Amino acid sequence: MANFNFDKEKISRNLYIFLLGAASVLVFILAIGTIIGVARPRGSDPLIVFGGSQQVSIVNLNEDDIRIFAGLGRLRIPLSNQSTMVISVEFPYYAGDISFTEELAAKTGSLRNDITLYFSSLPEENIIQIDEDIAKAEIIKKFNTTLRLGRIEALFFSDMMIIDAAGN
Repeated sequence: MANFNFDKEKISRNLYIFLLGAASVLVFILAIGTIIGVARPRGSDPLIVFGGSQQVSIVNLNEDDIRIFAGLGRLRIPLSNQSTMVISVEFPYYAGDISFTEELAAKTGSLRNDITLYFSSLPEENIIQIDEDIAKAEIIKKFNTTLRLGRIEALFFSDMMIIDAAGN
């Protein structure tokens, strides 16, 4: 086994000099950075950019770009009278509102659940003659309670049919 002899006084002196030098370099860098930061005008470009330059694009909300959100798909909802309702629900939205569009995509499951709960909770006597205007108003109210970044103003039902359980 090798026997190493160290002069503890010499090592601690060298370590002290090294740490003092490192601290001095850091203080010098902070002082130079502070002077440059204070002397530069507001709004100027950064001196050093890590990760390459990034292009910032400004999105112009074009309120004429109205699209139909059909991401809820076709729903098959079991009703209280053992029948099944097949329905597709769609609504218009502003495609330029990226935040709202992302929220719609994220909350698709909640919106589908709102529709399912509404129709499955209808009393048996209301299933035969569903008032679409009342149903749309109630579902819009539920949707707007769920959504935080935008509002839905109109709904469209398509493929709305009830498959009678007695027909099976």
